[in-house]
Amino acid sequence: MSRHVAFFEIDSKSDSYAARRILERVYDTVREESSSVREDADDTSELLESFKTLRDAAKRPTTGKLTITYEQYDDEFEN
Repeated sequence: MSRHVAFFEIDSKSDSYAARRILERVYDTVREESSSVREDADDTSELLESFKTLRDAAKRPTTGKLTITYEQYDDEFEN
């Protein structure tokens, strides 16, 4: 398994705006892909709710830190 981590320090209004845009875009992408690829999957609503919570938290401009972690497993997708 490989792990990649990116930290984004939010210490200005423009940084806060950028973090909000990142999380809005991620939410929109997950929502679109979930509705077209993973229709009626049990974990879809839970996944969307998690990303919605992140998106909503970023709406108020404050200082903070956005951390993105991507873990790649050795497993491959089934066809």
